[in-house]
Amino acid sequence: MNKRILWPLLVVSLLILSSLAGCVGGGKQGEEITLVVLTRHDTTIQMKVRQAFLSSDIAKKYNIVDIKWLPIDPSQWIDTIRALATKPGREVDVAWGGGPTLFDMLIMEGLLVPITSEEVMKVLPDIPKEISGSSMVRVGKEGNILWIAAAIASFGFTINKQRLADYGLPTPNAWKDLASPDFAITLPTPSVGVADATKSTSNTRMYEIIVQAYGWVEGWKIITLMGANARIYDESGLVRDAAIRGDVAVGITIDFYGYTAQLQNPEQCEYRLPMDGTIVNGDPIALVYSSKHPEAAQAFIAWVLSPEGQTIWMHPNINRMPVNPKVFETLEGQERPDLKRAYDETLKAAVIKFSDELALSYEEALRWFFYATITRPHGKLQEVWKELALAYLTGKITEEQLNNLIDDLA
Repeated sequence: MNKRILWPLLVVSLLILSSLAGCVGGGKQGEEITLVVLTRHDTTIQMKVRQAFLSSDIAKKYNIVDIKWLPIDPSQWIDTIRALATKPGREVDVAWGGGPTLFDMLIMEGLLVPITSEEVMKVLPDIPKEISGSSMVRVGKEGNILWIAAAIASFGFTINKQRLADYGLPTPNAWKDLASPDFAITLPTPSVGVADATKSTSNTRMYEIIVQAYGWVEGWKIITLMGANARIYDESGLVRDAAIRGDVAVGITIDFYGYTAQLQNPEQCEYRLPMDGTIVNGDPIALVYSSKHPEAAQAFIAWVLSPEGQTIWMHPNINRMPVNPKVFETLEGQERPDLKRAYDETLKAAVIKFSDELALSYEEALRWFFYATITRPHGKLQEVWKELALAYLTGKITEEQLNNLIDDLA
């Protein structure tokens, strides 16, 4: 055959082989995929997940080479998802962490799409549909799965035994204890730590628990006086750190912050579930409508839900309650009998009947009402509450008079 003909045929053959080789993998024509994940998880979790996931078989199968984290304030999630959907290459693929109410808001706004991949369906039977009355799998009106819990959480408070003793304070057993005049005796040095509702989804959940346990009127009194007894932080993690150091005698915390405090300061710190009720939340992960790589995004979701992915929660700097109990059969899970005990205790916690739908209906109002009535006037609120509490504790006013004045204050 003429060499002039052979050479073009050889070039074409090489181009075809190159094209076929490029089609192997999860991306279009073998493209390397970077997933964009909107999250409430901190940098410790982000770092551990990136390292573990990118070295996993499933990441290699789908050509996922990196994760771009977007740790955005929850109030900005809806606008962020919509804004990035118009910017090619920056679209959000996955939303992860922040609690069920936040994810139910995303559903209402039409920002989540059904999770349908085979990879997720393989691990789904290992995930409980419900724990302590709370959904772990949110199914939409058309029967589609719109989010799945990737971890579970309870809500309570972390005490510092030494600081309680230093202040001569009783050990709190209930939310209402943190609103007691007893905890006002240290003011203007606060004995309690809380986070601003506009800054923390976990602390907002605790305020919602109190409101649903006691009703709005009595519940808001407890929240107001708790805030008056407290130093208000901009992040829930700072509340945990304050309890560990002893800056406060007690801080309201999500469970895994409490377990971290126990590990870091085992002599003094203890996480307690309030006797007047908590809930067990599922902390969701979901597929976002703007994803340009839905199969790869769902592969990531499947990995997070798998025993392999759930081992991230076993790390001593993370200490989260897994949603997939099979993680306790892994080597990492067997090395954390303390978390297994905590997991079992969480399943037996005194839970209240809690409505996600009701919480969703007033969440934004509650967050900004907290800011307007507690955070913004905090100095004056503490000053007035200290005067009322001391008047009661020294016998200058009766309990009835105190309660009437609290009605006016809250």
